[in-house]
Order: sequence, then structure tokens, then C-alpha cells
Amino acid sequence: MARHAVEDYPRECCGALLGREAADEPGAGAAREVLRVVPLANRQDSPRNRFLLAAEDVREAERFAREARCELLGWYHSHPDSPARPSEYDRENAWPWYSYVIVSVARGAPGEMASWRLADDRSAFLPEKIEASGADPHLPASIPR
Repeated sequence: MARHAVEDYPRECCGALLGREAADEPGAGAAREVLRVVPLANRQDSPRNRFLLAAEDVREAERFAREARCELLGWYHSHPDSPARPSEYDRENAWPWYSYVIVSVARGAPGEMASWRLADDRSAFLPEKIEASGADPHLPASIPR
């Protein structure tokens, strides 16, 4: 994620988070383990301060997760020269349940990374702990096209 964020700086990057929820804690607040991040194209007209996922990219990420026998846990994007906190735009365009990892990039260098989940009533983002393990060797590095 950090490498993708730096490569796309000063534009916002975005991508999918694939992995699993802890089997003993399913549901809201469950621990999540990210096994693979999948870079996606930012389709926003103003990519320096917004990101947009195309519907076909979302469908491809969902299909890819199913085929890899894992879950689409959420999304990541970068905040160029801004903190790793969700903006009002992020909140208005987010979906409950999904994790949203934000990577801060300051002057082209990776900064803090934080994960958030939208409250069920969509009123606010709540911080969450997310664990990234080594990449699962059974998952391809990118969505096959």
C-alpha cells in the first residue's frame, strides 16, 4: 500500500484489501487479517484529492476474492500531503462493514497508515486494528484481466 501510494503521489491511489475475519470473532469489530492488497485504478476526475472505484473494478475485486477463497475486506487509498484520517468525502462515499485503510504521503514519502470502519448508522468512522501478514502465496499479486 505504501509503495503504491508513493508511486501515485501526488495523486490518490486506491486498491482492494483481501483476507479473512478471525473465525472466532465474526461480525462487527472482528479482527481482520489482510493477506493481499490489490492496486486498482483511481477513476476520479480530480485524483489529487479524491478517489473513485469503477463498478467493474469492484465486481472484479469481489470475483477475485471469491476465487481466492477469501473475503473482500475493504479498500485502501492515500492522502497526499494530508493525515491518515477520513475526510467528509470519504465518509459520505463509504459503505458500512468494509475496512478503509488510509496511507498518508508527505512530499512523496510514506507516512502513517490507519484503518477505519464506518459506523452502521454512517455517522462517523471508527478506528480499527487491522493486521497485515505476509502475502498468501496462493493468492496472485494482481487481479487477472
